[in-house]
Amino acid sequence: MAGRGDPPEGTPEGLPGGGEDEYRSVVFDESFVRAARLQEFSAQERMGEHARAVRSLPAWGRRSGSKQILMLVLLVAMAFGTAIYLGIRHPYQAPAAKPAEPLRITVIPLVPDGPVPGGTPADLYEHSPAAQFRVGASGITLPAAQRTKNFSESQVMTALTTAKDYLVQSSLNPDVLTGGEVRSVRVLLDPDQLEQFDRSMAAPASDGRHAASGWLVRYDSAKVSLADPEVRVQGTLRVAEAGPDALEVTSDHTFAYALRPVGVSGPRASEASLFTVRRELHFRFDRDDLHQHRAELLASYVQAGPQGCSEDASGTLRPLLAGQRATAGGPAGTDPYATGQATAALCGSLAPGTQPSP
Repeated sequence: MAGRGDPPEGTPEGLPGGGEDEYRSVVFDESFVRAARLQEFSAQERMGEHARAVRSLPAWGRRSGSKQILMLVLLVAMAFGTAIYLGIRHPYQAPAAKPAEPLRITVIPLVPDGPVPGGTPADLYEHSPAAQFRVGASGITLPAAQRTKNFSESQVMTALTTAKDYLVQSSLNPDVLTGGEVRSVRVLLDPDQLEQFDRSMAAPASDGRHAASGWLVRYDSAKVSLADPEVRVQGTLRVAEAGPDALEVTSDHTFAYALRPVGVSGPRASEASLFTVRRELHFRFDRDDLHQHRAELLASYVQAGPQGCSEDASGTLRPLLAGQRATAGGPAGTDPYATGQATAALCGSLAPGTQPSP
């Protein structure tokens, strides 16, 4: 008798006894059967040339799956776009930078006691308080930069180097000194101060706001020339925080210039004289200024001599040259080579020992 499940005539020849187990691993689920379902064409449809005998039914399951994938892609794209938008339009934006304040300017002429000494530039420097000063930008030394509570060491160094760049361009650049270009100074200023700067250059006035000599050192090239381009410099730079969003730098430097008259004749026409300018500048740097390598100039205090008290030095400084003397003196003697807080009021007189004695 055949075993249970075997055909009456037994297992066909050529097939292994376990033939049934060979196909047990193949599973025909419902979705597979639906996708493989065929429908026979009618006799009339089969009469057409090159017509197939059967046609596949629409794969509705596959079409539905494609729609789901498309919807998923759209949702991911919308989520990504929303994240970018919220990142750009963050509800907690940093506060807007404080507008730069107008520059406050004080220019004090210093009157000599007697005629202005003359000589060669080397002789004048050697016999003056500027004998030990450094030449040019090397005299504007930077202190060690240290991080503060709200600013990194590199940001502090940026503030110091920007202040030095301003001093170099506004006090040592020969083109600026002789009344030429001022762009090299202008590009270092905060945009909020450019209108005040431009007006000071175009129409200087002694109103505490628009004196060109508060922004830079400038001489009338029709009357004065540099007898020596190597200006002598000495001074200090200090930096401190002015709140969580600003740094302040204070510079206090004395510049000694060897000058010579232009367009004059006489025995002293070729002689040089020494002109001293002490500049105390207060800079402010917000984070935008640090990033853009520019400064806000808050206050400029200038002492310059020898020159007369009656001269209008708002546009250019008016130095008294070798052999000249002031028509009227000023109050107590002022030393532009001194350090510490400057004290001269509207006009001062040069203290004894501040003029060279060649």
